[in-house]
Amino acid sequence: MTYHRINFLFLNVGHFFDHMFVLIFATVAALSLTTEWGMTYSQLILYATPGLVAFGALAVPVGWLADKWSRESMMAIFFIGIGMSTAFTALAETPLQIGIGLLFIGIFAAIYHPVGIAMVVQGREKTGVPLAINGIFGNMGIAVAALMTGLLIDSNGWRAAFVLPGIVSIGFGFAYILFIRASRAARAAEIASGAAAKKAVAGTMTIDRNLIIRTFVIIFTTTAIGGFIMRSTTFALPKIFDERLTDIANSATLIGTYSFLVFAVAAFAQLAVGYLVDRYSIRIIFAAVAALQAVFFVVMVNLTGLPALLISFGFMLVVFGQIPINDVLVGRITRSEWRSRAYALRYVITFSVSATAIPLIAWIHAEWSFVILFIMMAISAAGTFTIVLLLPSAIAKPKLS
Repeated sequence: MTYHRINFLFLNVGHFFDHMFVLIFATVAALSLTTEWGMTYSQLILYATPGLVAFGALAVPVGWLADKWSRESMMAIFFIGIGMSTAFTALAETPLQIGIGLLFIGIFAAIYHPVGIAMVVQGREKTGVPLAINGIFGNMGIAVAALMTGLLIDSNGWRAAFVLPGIVSIGFGFAYILFIRASRAARAAEIASGAAAKKAVAGTMTIDRNLIIRTFVIIFTTTAIGGFIMRSTTFALPKIFDERLTDIANSATLIGTYSFLVFAVAAFAQLAVGYLVDRYSIRIIFAAVAALQAVFFVVMVNLTGLPALLISFGFMLVVFGQIPINDVLVGRITRSEWRSRAYALRYVITFSVSATAIPLIAWIHAEWSFVILFIMMAISAAGTFTIVLLLPSAIAKPKLS
């Protein structure tokens, strides 16, 4: 395997860890700590907010540092830092202590998206499928977080759900350092022999400045809406299943298993979407995905039992399917030398809005029910549909100039 293939594998594993570690607490809070610490779900999940704010807010400085210093070195720091933070979170004895642990998880988690995604598209002309493959790994991290945490809660307690993956990530960090050191000569040879690829600005289009500004406004607006929807669905789904699947799920393991199945199946929607946006108008694909989101959320409003489980597969398919679309757009209109910072701005918006979704979920759950949450997400998805129709035709086309 070449340097790029092995490096791509490490990047995919990193995306898997990034999403898995951030969501371990979502299942722990829903299925274990509310009983052990005598707190309501609404009270407990608020302690995740600082970490999720850091997840988004630090993306810009991290992206700048990666562009100026070394993306590979930042990835090594990511693996080791998030692993140590996750393992130490298991030592928490109070909500404040677990909040501090989650904060450090968020700090190191902030590294991945501006750095890892920029490395995925680097040197590529067609970026939809690579981004989709990478996205599948991220979504499988979401899926495994629910399953693994549910299993470990039932077998070894919630602390094991933090310790074990943390140790594994640290091991991958040291393996990545060894790989980077061992492949320096290979990388130099590939760079020297790939002069044409280096001159080409992967995925970048020659377009009018006003169209670029208009596209970025659309990207950032739909990113904000998508961030709210994705965080709401991925964070709240174990609790939604806990409340709505009482006739078919009566343990943490079963709830984790159903969550895993939904997330795992839905993850592969990215591969289909990635394939489509490389070949057809991204505006049509994006609009169709947003419209389906709105429909599924409306249908889900009052469902329980098996119908709720089936519709959950539907809305998670289109929620996950949206993920590579904005990344493809950013890759098309940005140059490699400042691409990490462009992705950083996108992910600042994504994860900052995502962080606000947590206290909103807590408030909605305490005052009303998840019915209101699904109505809000349906309205938001309809807004995305409307905005996407304004995407410039020159950028929506699949072929690059």
